[in-house]
Amino acid sequence: MSLATTGRHGTRRVKALLAPLGVAAATGAVFAFVGTVDPNEPGHYPTCPFLWITGLYCPGCGTMRTIHALAHLDPVAALGLNPLAVAMIPFLVFWWGRWVVRAWQGRPRRTTLAHPAWLWAFLAIVMVYWVVRNLPFGAFLAP
Repeated sequence: MSLATTGRHGTRRVKALLAPLGVAAATGAVFAFVGTVDPNEPGHYPTCPFLWITGLYCPGCGTMRTIHALAHLDPVAALGLNPLAVAMIPFLVFWWGRWVVRAWQGRPRRTTLAHPAWLWAFLAIVMVYWVVRNLPFGAFLAP
């Protein structure tokens, strides 16, 4: 059955899927680009502004090299560069999948990502990670 013959409900489903499929395409493009253009070689990407100004690692430091390692199917190296980014991937895939299912079912988008307590807990984890990776005993978290 072609898109032209799917009817009114089918057309709505296709339109509803455009946003999550666009996010998937953009994510794939980022993975392809960072997987091709090595962030370990100087001159390809700008330095993290927080690292440049303070000399300290932010929670995102090492994420591009993590993406590069994952694009080259090296999860061990990725975990060594930014374990928080690697740990977030299953959650991001889950939320994206939930978005696709809701769009396909024609259900309205939720205005909240998760319960506020979960978001505050995540923020606390990021803040603790940020501090610990810059302390001597947390050096194993540094990229």
